[in-house]
Amino acid sequence: MTTPAATGSRVPEAVHRRRWVILGVLMLSLLIVVLDNSILNVAIKTISTPAPTGLGATQSELEWAINAYTLVFAGLLFTAGLLGDRLGRKKVLLGGLAVFGGASALAAFSGSPEQLIGFRALMGLGAAFVMPATLAVLMNVFERDEQPKAIGIWAGGVGLAIAIGPITGGVLLDHFWWGSVFLINVPIVILAIGLMTVLVPDSRDPKPGRIDPVGVLLSVVGLVLLVYGIIKGGQLADFTDVEVLATMGAGLAVLAGFVWYEKRIDHPSVDVTYFKNRVFSSAIGAIGLVFFALMGVTFFAVFYTQTVRGYSPFQTGLLMLPLAVAQLVFAPRARLVVDRFGYRITTTGGMSLIAVMLAAFTILDADTPIWVLEVIFFLMGTGMAHVMTPTSVVIMQTMPREKAGSASALSNTFRQVGGALGIAVLGSVLSASYRSGIEDKLTLLPADLRHHAGESIEATLGAAAKLGPQGEALVTPAHDAFLHAMHLTALGGAGVALFGALVVALFLPGRDPAPKEPGGEESELMAAEH
Repeated sequence: MTTPAATGSRVPEAVHRRRWVILGVLMLSLLIVVLDNSILNVAIKTISTPAPTGLGATQSELEWAINAYTLVFAGLLFTAGLLGDRLGRKKVLLGGLAVFGGASALAAFSGSPEQLIGFRALMGLGAAFVMPATLAVLMNVFERDEQPKAIGIWAGGVGLAIAIGPITGGVLLDHFWWGSVFLINVPIVILAIGLMTVLVPDSRDPKPGRIDPVGVLLSVVGLVLLVYGIIKGGQLADFTDVEVLATMGAGLAVLAGFVWYEKRIDHPSVDVTYFKNRVFSSAIGAIGLVFFALMGVTFFAVFYTQTVRGYSPFQTGLLMLPLAVAQLVFAPRARLVVDRFGYRITTTGGMSLIAVMLAAFTILDADTPIWVLEVIFFLMGTGMAHVMTPTSVVIMQTMPREKAGSASALSNTFRQVGGALGIAVLGSVLSASYRSGIEDKLTLLPADLRHHAGESIEATLGAAAKLGPQGEALVTPAHDAFLHAMHLTALGGAGVALFGALVVALFLPGRDPAPKEPGGEESELMAAEH
């Protein structure tokens, strides 16, 4: 690995003067990528409703609608970062935004769950070229001493998007059809493209890496097979099924082949030698584990608020606001906590707080005061802010300025893979646990409807509604089975977060990893590799 960029000025004066305006434009581009998933969170229940209100998507189809985006996004991030390094970050950003906007319009008018899944994958393709380029441009227009502050604001933009998304989605769903949650992306894309064309400078790596199509193919195929097996296991409520085990095994084998291949070529899409540095590995791993826990919990929280508690999509958006507000408030300020206590204590504390809040979901029942959920969301967002900002700084400052796109892509790959696996694993635990809890209560239904009705609480309540007054006997058992499944799933997420706390406590540095003197000397992080 090359050494970090020197701390001396490299930014042209004209660019340096408008660097904060450029940061605002980059955050607008970032906004739509994050906004899309946070808007979708409150629309999950509506999309699962039968036509004409929704698409009648099953729980496994909902998981694929989310994961089709995240898997393509994660699988192409590193290649997108390399293309940005080679072709120019601004060009890649503009192209990615255009694809994302077009795919959003197509997704809005999907006629079936299968079409929605396909268009969501296309949106992931566009988003893969947006996310790494925003952080790469940021690292090129800010000097090293301002990068932690700029990254903190950038991370706060993620919190802003998470805050705006559910509320915007709720307003749209209260007044328009479900496709409006995708169509809203189009005007934001047009505005972002216009501002970026005028204000954002282009940059590229003078020595870009070569593209690795075989590595990209292996990583995407391996992840899709693994996630398919996990989701299928939850759908069947049987992880010992031959098809499930074979698919998961094939996915793990392909991913192992991916690692083997990447270690032996001279232009890998993921340079696995980076992971010899335990500090770098633990920071990347922490990001993946945070999003594993968070995305899985967000998935079931929507059904808890809307189905069990009876809140509207807009009210659900408001209920999720504390999670986003905490990130928005604390992410830019987390660097101050790091300055005082160091990376290890700050990040370990953040991960531990997330674990405790996930475990706190086990106290939620159908009549728990709703302010309890609000406190849980706020403290969870606080914990996330004190993980994401310091780990992002650690990761980005291990890499030289001209490799910023690659570092950003690797960070976001782990975030997206972690989120996709969180939805798959925790969603499957939720599905399997729910089926086992409701199965013996479905004898009221015709035999040919029982399997589908046991897939999710929405499917059960939909089947119960068709029975008329007789179906009311299924409502309370469905709620009870869902709450038990939610508690079990939350404990699984808490265990993952605790493991993440242990990892960062053991391996993250105590203090600032940046070089103390100008001249490009190696940091403590880099020294760990040699």
